[in-house]
Formats: sequence, structure tokens, C-alpha cells
Amino acid sequence: MPIEILETMASINYNTPRPHPVDPAVFYDVIKIRKLVEEATDLAVRAASDAPSQMLLNSGGSFGGGGPASSLGLGGPGPGQHGSRLSRERKFRMNLQACQKLARAYRLDEIACSVATMQGASTLDDIGANVLQRNRDEIDGKYVHFFHEKIPSRQLADNTSLQPLNEIIATCPADPEPYRTRAMIRGFMHNFEGAVSDFTKALDIHHLYGRRHQPPAAEPPSPSNQNNGQANGKRAPDVRLSEEEQPTSLIPQLLFMRACAYLTLACDNVRDTVTVTEADFPGIPLSAFLADSRNDGHDEPYPFARTDLTDAEILVSRRMVKTYAKRALKDFLAFLSHLDYTPHMPQEAVNDFTEKIGQAASGTRNPRNHQQHHSGSAHNLTPQVIYSVSDLFAATPPANLPPYPPPDLLPTASLPKTPTNEACTYHPLLTEALHSLLLCHALLQTSRTELIRHANNVARLARLADAYPVFQASRSAARADWVDVVEKTDLSSSFCRSWDVLCSPAPLPSSPPSTELIPSSSSSSAAITTTNGTANPRDHPPFTKHHQQRTLTRWSVTDDGKEYPIVTDRAVLVARWMRDVPFVAAGTAKKKKRKNVPGRKTRGGSGEGDVDGLADIAGVEVV
Repeated sequence: MPIEILETMASINYNTPRPHPVDPAVFYDVIKIRKLVEEATDLAVRAASDAPSQMLLNSGGSFGGGGPASSLGLGGPGPGQHGSRLSRERKFRMNLQACQKLARAYRLDEIACSVATMQGASTLDDIGANVLQRNRDEIDGKYVHFFHEKIPSRQLADNTSLQPLNEIIATCPADPEPYRTRAMIRGFMHNFEGAVSDFTKALDIHHLYGRRHQPPAAEPPSPSNQNNGQANGKRAPDVRLSEEEQPTSLIPQLLFMRACAYLTLACDNVRDTVTVTEADFPGIPLSAFLADSRNDGHDEPYPFARTDLTDAEILVSRRMVKTYAKRALKDFLAFLSHLDYTPHMPQEAVNDFTEKIGQAASGTRNPRNHQQHHSGSAHNLTPQVIYSVSDLFAATPPANLPPYPPPDLLPTASLPKTPTNEACTYHPLLTEALHSLLLCHALLQTSRTELIRHANNVARLARLADAYPVFQASRSAARADWVDVVEKTDLSSSFCRSWDVLCSPAPLPSSPPSTELIPSSSSSSAAITTTNGTANPRDHPPFTKHHQQRTLTRWSVTDDGKEYPIVTDRAVLVARWMRDVPFVAAGTAKKKKRKNVPGRKTRGGSGEGDVDGLADIAGVEVV
């Protein structure tokens, strides 16, 4: 979609009463990344093709003689000849500016920026290297080149050095994003302890420095002040955030990634405590399970278990499973606390959002609120009660939650699906975080009653995870693993339907009862058919001038994870843990005290050197 339409939609999304349909921070970051990558692409293409911008052509008139153009290195043979070449200095400045824009985009979100860059021009591939040829110490050049450096396919860990990131961190110790990047690479290198350390440093640095320079974002009008100054009861104008006021998604990113690292460490410790047999991997080569950081890919015969451990050492490993799982659960809940849920979303708010998005898609720059012409009706747009998503997984959940499973999913139900007024804020990592939370509870040996309650709330939220109008369905490895765990244990008997059915997209509040086809457990994605015959919106986007109304389907059709292996080592380990390991009392892992000596070298799982003294420079505590 054009940037202008995205910006209008982001504003509509932000001004929609909570829970916002899409997490505003992610929405704004996606737009910033799109703009930065497009601007960088334009600069890189013009530098490579010796094409000055139209602004320079207009300001310089001709390239001959003096004037503003010549001061920028745009010398030329004479008046009226606009085909003159750019000077080497001007090319370097354009490449440097493009590199700075890309570096800023990567700092916002590495994955989203990588996708956007791959869709851009090939001239971006060498932009970092071109800048470093002129200035080897250029920080933005190092950061961009780290992502763009060509390496053999699927050999990232073996062909990646952390030295450039170490140099960037040493130069900019108060920037949290390079720590995040180094943590992700350490994860690829199976050094998850080092990854956790870097994610923690990034969080500490952001709390220490980031909030000082970030002004608080303005809040949308609340019910108490919506009509202030509006004698006729019309709603106040929408809030338009400047780029500096827009929220950032960095903290949720770091919490989610650190939680995933903790969960991996928990599963790695499970390997030392259970026995896996060939029956756990029907049709799967043994090497698929054994190729991990613990055995360096060397095959071992069935059954796989650490035979060199004493009973006391096994007990320690089992306690470490629960310690890491508890830390992972804490971070996943902290991530979910940034998202909202309401059991009763007003119908007026749903209709208002849908109508304004349709107007924006058709090219209307300032969509009108259809409620403005009804005196006092703006008060009805705000839900009476809003919870954070994490509240649904508290020891005492909210008392006013609608029943789950809903009547339309019960086996005895003969009526069509009924609309629901539940709503939650969408985040691209929501589905993965929810199912990872269930894996954490399984490792923590949460009681069966509580585990089923949490699972029902995960399915409740998965049904509502609607990425409309900008995202599509997210793939989830954790969901595929959870489905496999349910099948390998006796948990399936506790659910009235299969997990795919329980997570099938809920009917829209604004749509009449439809004839949606409930996906079976064997389908790769939910096949949706509506009463008006409209196809899946992922196959037929509704953003055309002739299709301004939203289709009667959920925008984000939930995948069932079939893109991932049917049987993964994590699923096998969690299932074995649930079946075979007796209850383990929670223990606290003892940490060795370390002195923060600047320049002291430590050895991580990947064997690279690290400077702990950088934490002292940044003024953060090493955890």
C-alpha cells in the first residue's frame, strides 16, 4: 500500500478506542521502516546511475558555472546540459545518507527491515561496503554491512564474526539495538546464555537512557474529554502524532526475544533429564534431533540420554528446567502486558473503524467519523472495561470473561456461529508468545486444571488475533509444537474440539452469522467462505476503489503451523517431560559472582570474546 494510505490507517488505528486493533508501536515502526528503505533506495539508485534529484536540477538550473549545484559537487560542462555526472564526493555523501537511513531502519526492527530491503533495489546490497571503503570507522556503515555481507546459504553461524558488533557497542555503549543484534546472532550460534545477557543489557540501557530522550506519546481523547469544547456533542478531532511522539516497539521486542532464549535453555536442560526413544520420531532421522549445541551434531544411539550424569546432577538439571521456564514465563507475560483485551467491544467502535479504514483505502485523506453527526454517541465508542492480555493468565483471572469454548464450538451446537464482541490488540508475535506461554506452563508442571484454563484463554485470543488492515497471518513454531504436545499426551481429551477448531477465526462483530468452514486438523490453513461468496481476503485484498467495504471474514486467517516439521525436538522433549518426569520442587540457580573488570575476556558457547567492561561504560548492571 502507498505510504500515505498507511499513515492514514495508522492514525485511525491509534485514535480507535482501546484495545487498538493493531499495536500502534508496531504499526508506526513498519511505516518508518518503509519510508527509510524507500528513501535509501532512491539515494542509492541515483548515486549508482549518476542521477541528481529533481530538487537539485530545479535549484541549480544548469550545471555549468556556480550556484548551489556546483557547491554540492555537481559540476558540468555548460548551460542546459543536464546529463552531467555526479562528483565522487557527492556520490559518497548520497551513499552515506542512504546508509544512515538503513541503519536507522534496522535499529527499529531487524526482521521487518530485512524483508523491506530484500524487496528493494539491488544497489542496497553493497551500500555499507561502499561507505566503509571510504571510512572504515563509519558506525552506520558497519551496522548495515553486517546485515548485507554475503555468506553461504544457511551457514550464518559459521560465517559470522561478532567483531563488528563488538566495535559498534564499544563506540556506542548507550545504544540498545546493537546488543539486540548481537544477542540474536548468539542465538544462532547456540550461545543462549550470552543472548540472554545481551537482551538484558539492551533492556537496562533502554530504561536508563531511552526514556530520558523520548517524550510521552499523546493519548487519544478519553470519554471524559471527548466532547470538551464541542457544544453540539461532536467528537474531538483525532490526535495526529509527530514521529517523535510515536510509541516504539523496542521493549516488547526485547522481552519476547529474551523469553524465547530462556525457553530454549529450559528445553536444553530437559535433554539431560529424559530418555528419548526411536518411537518419538516416527519417520524422522535421528540426526534431526541430535544436531544441536549439546552434542555438536555427532550421532548417538537410541535411546538418547546423558548416561554420565549422577542422580544429583539430573535433579539439578530438572530444577534448572523450571528456573528457566519461570523466567521465560515472566518475560512472555511482560510482553503480553503491552497488549489490551476487552470482553465487550462496542459495536459502534467496530463499525466506525471499519468505515474509516474503507474510506482511507479508497483515497480519502481525512476519513470522517460517522458518529460525529449523532450528539453524545461518541461516548459509546469506548469499552467499559479493558484488561491487559496478561491479566487473562493471572492466578485469579477477570470474572466477567465470556464463556469459552463459545456455544458455536461445542459438539452439540446446531446453530451457526454467533458474533462476538470480544477484541484484543494484534501484534505479529502474539500467536507465538501465547503458545510459548503454554509450553512454559507445561515445563513448570502447572496443574492440569490451570493448564487447561490457560489453554482455553490462548485459544480465545488466537481466534481474535485479527491483523486487519496491514498484516497477514503469522506462522508460529510454538503453535505447531503445542499441537504436537497435545497429541502426544492425554491433554486432547480435555478439549471439546481439536486445537485448530478451537483457534479458528471468530465471527466478526459487524457481520451476520456466516457459513464459515471450520478448518480440520489436517488443513494447512483455514478455508473461509462467507454468505456473500467473498474469497479469502489474503487472496483478494479489499483495498481498491471499487471494494471499500471490509469482507465478511477475519483478515488474519490462522495458520496451523504446517510450514514447520510435524515432529520437532522441542515438542518431543516437552511431551516426554510431562509424561515421565515426577514433580520437581522449584529451585533457584546459584550465580557465580563476577567482577566487572573492563577489558576482561569471557568465553561464550560460540567461543567469541566479549568485553564485560562495556556494561560499566554504559552504566548498566550485568545480570
